[in-house]
Amino acid sequence: MKTIHRIVRSALLAVLSATLIPSAFGAGKFVPGEILVKPRDAVSATEFQATAAEQGASEKETLPQVGVHVLHVPEDKVDTVLAALSHNPNIEFAERNFIAEAVLTPNDPYYAGYEWHLPKIQAPSAWDISTGGATPIIAVVDTGVYAGHPDLAGKILAGYDYVNNDSNPTDDFGHGTEVSGTAAAIGNNGVGVAGVAFANQVLPVKVLDSTGSGTYSAIVNGITYAADHGARIINLSLGGPSSSSSLPSAIDYAWNKNVVIVAAAGNSGNNTLQYPAACNHVVAVSATDSNDALASFSSFGADVALSAPGVNIATTSMDGGYVSVSGTSFSSPIVSGVVALMASVNPQLSNAQLVDMLKQNVDDIGSAGYDTFYGYGRVNAYKAVTAARASVTPSVPDTTAPSVAITSPANGSVVASNQKIYVTATDNVRVAEVDLYLDGRLFGTSSSATAVFTWNTRKAAHGQHTLQAVAYDAAGNVGQSSVITVIR
Repeated sequence: MKTIHRIVRSALLAVLSATLIPSAFGAGKFVPGEILVKPRDAVSATEFQATAAEQGASEKETLPQVGVHVLHVPEDKVDTVLAALSHNPNIEFAERNFIAEAVLTPNDPYYAGYEWHLPKIQAPSAWDISTGGATPIIAVVDTGVYAGHPDLAGKILAGYDYVNNDSNPTDDFGHGTEVSGTAAAIGNNGVGVAGVAFANQVLPVKVLDSTGSGTYSAIVNGITYAADHGARIINLSLGGPSSSSSLPSAIDYAWNKNVVIVAAAGNSGNNTLQYPAACNHVVAVSATDSNDALASFSSFGADVALSAPGVNIATTSMDGGYVSVSGTSFSSPIVSGVVALMASVNPQLSNAQLVDMLKQNVDDIGSAGYDTFYGYGRVNAYKAVTAARASVTPSVPDTTAPSVAITSPANGSVVASNQKIYVTATDNVRVAEVDLYLDGRLFGTSSSATAVFTWNTRKAAHGQHTLQAVAYDAAGNVGQSSVITVIR
């Protein structure tokens, strides 16, 4: 394994009209099938046991000091049972048996000694909520990626190379691999470093060549490709000094597809931002050091939205080892990783909501409120992810029973020797099952809302018989048809 070393690249590399800005884990976990229930003080043990039995729950243990019962319920029935008990006047509360864990400190060997930026943004506390997931996808529009790196292997999706116009976006400069590791290197795997969103996947789109430079046209292609191929976050650790109409068009295209676009502010050390960081709908990120001071090389200005660590960031390198890098190129993927964690805990948030929430949940450094050096503040993963989780709209329990009717034969009719019995059920969500009862006994079951049963009446006694249909929805609500009488 290559020893970490320090590389600081601050010069801008210009080819054609583009310039690279180089520098160098929903709800908590729970025990399946277990709920905690507290009956009201006036409820007797017998009454509570009867209530639990009605819900198909069995008692595992009691927590006598607080009057809470640990009940076992089949996992597929838990939500229904919780909803029923929560509406029961005899029950004070009913909830999942959640799991608490020690604050996650990843076992990656370079985490403690080199990745100062992760505790700074409270990533370990954020990881107690979520380490991300297969989605949302982070697109790294850059120099490509070394997909075989041990801290990236298995999480790099098939992308595209707009430099060579093929489907092999292999990194031949190193920058894209460094950016990808900063955002999403696999964490807690006993290897190397941890990225911010270490369970999320990366979509590599190569738009910069082996010198770290590329055209605006390639960048436009890269942005639109990422937006069309499932990216929820696009990281742009690149920039050019020239304004453009093409770049904003690509940014707007991605934004209209509900994508969050994050870009490096630049390494000019002055108040002139690079493009696309200066474009509308872009989260432009300046760089800070371990003391929360603006990095000497960082660009700043009125377009800066946030700041993030960007000095001596340990990450993955193109040769399969690790490197320490500096630049707003690495502040940007830190923010991209935080957005990925936020969208992981609440996928329903729009890009505008994610950006607003990100800005509102920062550590306000520098002048109070917004300023042109740090934007709204230095990103805080824990605050942002906590806010995203808190914004999850709780699902409304489904308490509406299905409607069901026997549409044929008619009440009072004489049935044939092989009588077809037609049942139609409807529900506000979905009909899960339809049962037919003949003379009070279960005759047949169907998973279709428009069920058809065949009754061989030759085996039935002559005279009157009763038919009734019962429908169930996915929440366990039950609807019954009228009882009809037929004659054999």
